[in-house]
Amino acid sequence: MAFWMAIVLGVVQGVAEFLPISSSGHLSLLQYFFAMEEPDTLYNILLHFATLLAVCVVYWRDIVDMVVEFFRGLAALFSQREERGNPPEGRRLVLLVILATLPLFLVLPFDDMVEELGANPAFVAVMLLVTGCILFLSDRYGGGRKNVRTATVKDVLLVGLAQGLATIPGLSRSGTTISAGMALGFDRNFAVRFSFLMSLPAVLGATLLKVVKVAAEGGIDTELLPMYLSGMAVAGVVGYFSIRLVKLLADKGKFGSFAYYCWIVGVIALVASFFYIPAA
Repeated sequence: MAFWMAIVLGVVQGVAEFLPISSSGHLSLLQYFFAMEEPDTLYNILLHFATLLAVCVVYWRDIVDMVVEFFRGLAALFSQREERGNPPEGRRLVLLVILATLPLFLVLPFDDMVEELGANPAFVAVMLLVTGCILFLSDRYGGGRKNVRTATVKDVLLVGLAQGLATIPGLSRSGTTISAGMALGFDRNFAVRFSFLMSLPAVLGATLLKVVKVAAEGGIDTELLPMYLSGMAVAGVVGYFSIRLVKLLADKGKFGSFAYYCWIVGVIALVASFFYIPAA
């Protein structure tokens, strides 16, 4: 993989991972129509890890609070000390994120099948059109008042189910989960915040599993580290500003603006899929 390609993939990852336009869908279409070289497994892992760090930078206060309250909750549980009143917000947020992660286990048996769908450009294009419809409706459902205190177990399980469905190439994870939160009555700010926080255990878990697999298969080529680190830096910085943009547009009730982009790309890709013949 050329150095410039590593930078391009870093930009694509940083933009499409957080903007509701489907990073997996864009990568699949780029590889099909432009014969873009598929990044090696390790680089793909590192790009996802870089965008995970971007989430940590934006929401570091929430994450620190969640970690502290997680251990405080464990201490209270094992000491059998009775606590009165409602649990701290950080502790409740930890529980909600854990619950929202559970539906992902339902899609694990279909991982190979989902990966194969990404090789079909027509299917990916249709899913981008579906993403556009979801985003278009999201602004009309927005304006709820539920937050970390009032969101129910049913609410977060449904948002978690939306995250599981968004493993399908062409369906945006952020777009689907934020829209699901808004449809369930989440406050716009909380819908965005919860969507990105709930991605952390999923991305971190997948990253660790793949790193172990890569290390077992052949290790890491240290000569490629400068290229990898450059791509990660680009993905992380671009990802940071992408999160900020999503937050800004959601607060202004313009999250659905991305629908038009998804529809345009989806229609072009769908039409092109019937006429384009990839080089052998």
